[in-house]
Amino acid sequence: MCQLNNNKIIHMKLKSFLLTVTTVCAVSGVFAQANILNAKSPQEIGVRTEAQKAIDNDKPLEYGYVDDRDILFSKITWEKVVLDERSNFPLYYPIDTNNIGSNRRSLYDVLVKNIKNGNIENIYDDSYFTGKRTLKDIQSALVKIDTTELGIEQINAGEELSAEYINRRDITAADIKEYRIKGLWYFDKRQAEMKYRLLGIAPVAPDVNTIDQDTPDLVPLFWVFFPDARNVLHEAKAFNNENSSIPFSFDHILNARRFHGYIYKEENVQGDRAITEYVSQNSLMQLLESDRIKDKIRDFELDMWTY
Repeated sequence: MCQLNNNKIIHMKLKSFLLTVTTVCAVSGVFAQANILNAKSPQEIGVRTEAQKAIDNDKPLEYGYVDDRDILFSKITWEKVVLDERSNFPLYYPIDTNNIGSNRRSLYDVLVKNIKNGNIENIYDDSYFTGKRTLKDIQSALVKIDTTELGIEQINAGEELSAEYINRRDITAADIKEYRIKGLWYFDKRQAEMKYRLLGIAPVAPDVNTIDQDTPDLVPLFWVFFPDARNVLHEAKAFNNENSSIPFSFDHILNARRFHGYIYKEENVQGDRAITEYVSQNSLMQLLESDRIKDKIRDFELDMWTY
């Protein structure tokens, strides 16, 4: 009798495991698969018809006009969005695209692809958007090409360099450690509420020249003026873990602040100095200072209604 119960328990656990695996596989396969129920061939899955596109009216929600006279208070902040936090996973994954549909790409892949094909025309070298850069300018930050010692010997011998003696290291989506974002908090006195407007975003990765070292330096690869990239980011979808049939666009995730970030700098009289410049070598105090700045911005709105 005891043996029979044990077999029954094992059978139920096995059944539960198989059901879980099947569900996970099904969800991963159905994600954002437009037209999947009407497709007559696998090639039609994920392809929207012209009629569907017309009905969807798929455009990013336009920002409303805000007159400078309506801004009672404003503060520019810079934040770090660390990608090993679970709440920020939609911005990081997928990093392996070999066995996944072309409609699923990480935020970094979306940005780089559209910079290369010209959909994002302007990229910058800092968060103040003063110096424009080209794709050729940032190649040195994205790719490292080195020649091995055997290759150098081959060159010295007057022979043509063989491809096998060339080491190429590309920055990929898996190498992105965080995003840095710049945004403006402002109190709109016409609508009597605090709002946020995202201004810029930059992927941050280890320096390609020191990427294989134990503690490589993290550098922003390039800055994108966010309003310039909204159409591109609206077309690209991120995985919605709660309901895979309704994916979020990257434009929606960033505009709605569906991520967790830490303020590392605010505009200030000291030339917009970073928190690490006046709170050094103490990570806990830096986090507390970040929260203090966040609370100061939030309290401005709360104090408006305090009598």
